[in-house]
Amino acid sequence: MLHMPALAALVFLPIAGPVAIWVAWNDMKFMKIPNKAVLAVLLGFAVLGLLVLPLQDYTWRWLQFGGVLIAGWAMAMVRLVGAGDAKFAGAMAPFVAYGDFLFVIYLFSAVLLAAFVSHRLLRAWPPFRQASPDWESWRRRDFPMGLALGGTLLFYLMIAVRHGA
Repeated sequence: MLHMPALAALVFLPIAGPVAIWVAWNDMKFMKIPNKAVLAVLLGFAVLGLLVLPLQDYTWRWLQFGGVLIAGWAMAMVRLVGAGDAKFAGAMAPFVAYGDFLFVIYLFSAVLLAAFVSHRLLRAWPPFRQASPDWESWRRRDFPMGLALGGTLLFYLMIAVRHGA
C-alpha cells in the first residue's frame, strides 16, 4: 500500500503530469530539461501541496527536495547525471510520500530500463527516426534521463491515484 493520499495524487496529476511529459519530450528532442519545467513543477507543489497535505508532511517534503537536489548536484559535479536531470529529480522529490521512497526507487529502475530499451530500439528503427529526424537524442551517445524521470513521476502519481492511502 502506498503512503501517498489518493486525493493528493489526483490533485497533483494535472500539473505534474503534463510537465513530466514535457520534460520527457524536451530531453529526447533537445537533450535538455528546461528550467521552466523544474520551476513549474515546484510551483505546482508549493501551491497544491498546501491544499492537500498536512502541514507537517508538506514541510518534510521540502526537506526531501533539498536532499535530492544536493545529492543530484553532487552526482552532476562528477558527471554521473546531467544538471537538468539533477534539478528535475529534486523538483520531483516533494511529490513522493516519504514512506514510498523504496517503491519509487523500484519504479524508477523499471521505468529507466524500459525507457532505455525503448529509446534505443526506436532510434534504430528508420520509420521512427524519419518521423523525428531533428531529435538530438538520436545522435548522442548519452541517454535522455528526462524520459525516465518524467515517466517515473507520471506513473507514481497515476498508481497513487488508484492505490493511494
